Amino acid sequence: MYRKIDVPFELYEVLILDADDDQLVKISKELGLALNLDEMKRIKDYFRKKGRNPYDIELQSIAQAWSEHCCYKSSKYYLRQYLFEASKADYVISAIEEDAGVVEFDEEYAYVTAFESHNHPSAIEPYGGAATGIGGILRDVLCMGAQPVALIDPLFFGNLDTPYEKLPKGTKHPLYLLKGVVAGIRDYGNRVGIPTVAGMVFFDDSYLTNCLVNVGCVGIVRKDRIVHSRAGGAGDLFVLVGGKTGRDGIHGVTFASAELDEKSEEEARGAVQLGNPIMKEPLIHACLEVVEKGLLTGMKDLGGGGLSCVIGEMALAAGYGAEIYLDKVPLKEEGMAPWEIWISESQERMMLTVRPEHIDEVLYIFQKWDVPATVIGKVIPEKITRIYYKGYKIYEMDTEFVTGGPEYCRPYVAKKPEIEMHEEVKPPEDYVKVFLKMLSHPNVAFKEWIVRQYDHEVRASTILKPLQGRANFETHGDAAVIKPTRSFRGLAITADVNPWMCKVDPYWGSASSFDEMVRNLVAVNSIPHSFNDCLNFGNPEKPERMGEFVEAVKAIGWMAKGTAIPCVSGNVSFYNETPYGFVAPTPSLLGIGIVEDIRKVISSEFKDRGAVVLVGETKKEFGGSLYSAVMHQRCHVVPRTSPERLKAYSNAMLESFKKFEVRACHDVSMGGLAVCIAEMSFGRGIGFEAARHLSFVELFSESNTRWVVEVPESSAESYVQFFTERGLKAEIIGYSGGNKLNFGTFSVELDVADRVWREGLTKFL
Repeated sequence: MYRKIDVPFELYEVLILDADDDQLVKISKELGLALNLDEMKRIKDYFRKKGRNPYDIELQSIAQAWSEHCCYKSSKYYLRQYLFEASKADYVISAIEEDAGVVEFDEEYAYVTAFESHNHPSAIEPYGGAATGIGGILRDVLCMGAQPVALIDPLFFGNLDTPYEKLPKGTKHPLYLLKGVVAGIRDYGNRVGIPTVAGMVFFDDSYLTNCLVNVGCVGIVRKDRIVHSRAGGAGDLFVLVGGKTGRDGIHGVTFASAELDEKSEEEARGAVQLGNPIMKEPLIHACLEVVEKGLLTGMKDLGGGGLSCVIGEMALAAGYGAEIYLDKVPLKEEGMAPWEIWISESQERMMLTVRPEHIDEVLYIFQKWDVPATVIGKVIPEKITRIYYKGYKIYEMDTEFVTGGPEYCRPYVAKKPEIEMHEEVKPPEDYVKVFLKMLSHPNVAFKEWIVRQYDHEVRASTILKPLQGRANFETHGDAAVIKPTRSFRGLAITADVNPWMCKVDPYWGSASSFDEMVRNLVAVNSIPHSFNDCLNFGNPEKPERMGEFVEAVKAIGWMAKGTAIPCVSGNVSFYNETPYGFVAPTPSLLGIGIVEDIRKVISSEFKDRGAVVLVGETKKEFGGSLYSAVMHQRCHVVPRTSPERLKAYSNAMLESFKKFEVRACHDVSMGGLAVCIAEMSFGRGIGFEAARHLSFVELFSESNTRWVVEVPESSAESYVQFFTERGLKAEIIGYSGGNKLNFGTFSVELDVADRVWREGLTKFL
């Protein structure tokens, strides 16, 4: 099925024209293409029309471009149907179409956001997988001409108390993965000098054999310096800058587009890239300098598929093709075959397109920063990609065919909790025991061990930090706030999803996650402005898994359109599944809010003795709740929400911040009202005294669209009236002060609750 070509390097003709169906499948498997039979037949038809067999480099190139990771072949249809319409707003400059979303920040600047997954690599090699995830997301923002200013990291692992003897073969323990992933993010982010300001960590059995590592980045750019991910025109030169190309990261995208199994550790380790943050920092500086001087016509990072994807995408986006001289590419090692050079995903590389008259200045700037820069080809008028290697033409295909890729409308089965399912929601026999158990759960407990490893203050622009309150005794905040320019305008950043709710009901769980994202942005006094999604699901070829994805996309699109908050960028990660199980539906959301004046941000901890007001409506909704998990009760009623209600309450909250002195604000989420108040108390060691007995539903329900605020006692009645006049619900539920958490129904010493909460995660480490 293969014939070696008589040239002074490794090149094979793949004999697909004479191959039958079984042989086509075999070729795909042997070459690591991860293409199905229909896709191989489509390739065979293409080359039959050309009257020749493909070379190995051509097949490998198609496999990268047609991978799930690169062309979104299983998700595009439904994204277009339900979510892409929600990407529009007057202030959105670029959404969905490029490596990152670009959104207006003020008259002079725009902010840039990107959100990706690095799940499979992190499951194989947690340190390197997570580190290169950070490296890749930085490049996505950089390639729009933006200076990265903040990193975000939602992480998902199996339960930390999993016995080693219960680990499936080939699976690493969640504790090992947690430590490796956090270290990778820490070392890369800290060394490159970009603060990690927001994120989350969630533990559930469904992530035991397939952890999820999502990474986000926010950048800032002057509007007149935005660079697009496309070439300028025919005659432009392709300039490869940054790290050298090696055998690391080969087949990274095809590896990410298939299920993991017990052999993945051995067979796929080479697909994990090797990061180099010491190269990344000068690369960022050099790229920003050539952007500032207006020397580029386009810029794009080398991510999934390496050169094979970036060249065709940049050329075709401008309506052109490319001619590449592959032997010009600087290599890490000798003896690499052309196809390896073409699809390698070696890190710290960017592709620039430059007009010939600017090439000398561009090369000089990169030389000044000690960053390699090499001209490897040019943009040509016809929509064809040609590659030459050592004087031989080894590749010639229509760029539209390669980058087009298949698109599937996969069948799905929508999961809806059975109405007849028996709902088991009972009050606890021992309130104190259950409450302390909730506080000590790793999904709620203090995340200081993770947050402290990240430098969240580098660049000196983090106004509201991820941990808030008195020094060394902080509590969790709702969102971080950064000051990206000289003005007092700021950006609020949060990352949210509740996989437990999504597991019970993908639709309402995803809607609830959107609601929480908005609540967190509002809580710090920011106007919700845009969001990104990173949609992590199992195998899309299974109707049940596809159904979870479709329901999630429907819900997010509904909430986004109804609240007029645009989705400006995103990512889909399928095949998060092994023979032992699939991950809970995990549609991670990265929310961005505009803070009109950073001097008026609101933190989460109680400040002094004051009235405590609950804003919003509480219902008996325990599906996917922490209470149901701790009590081992089956609950299928996932909290409901609506964009209209969320918008009404959010607008009223923001207006109340202008009219009243609001000392503290915290959204009610995991663990319900009891956990929310406890977290507000922990920040300064100020207790809580309920005004009446609060029932178990009021204490532990996780109903959406609720906040707890602390206001002076003198203005509490007026604050409540402000909401009731607008047809919204608010109630004075108690007062901050003292050294106890007294909910009426039960009481616990503040220092006892505080200690349990602070040790909930570290007891496993």
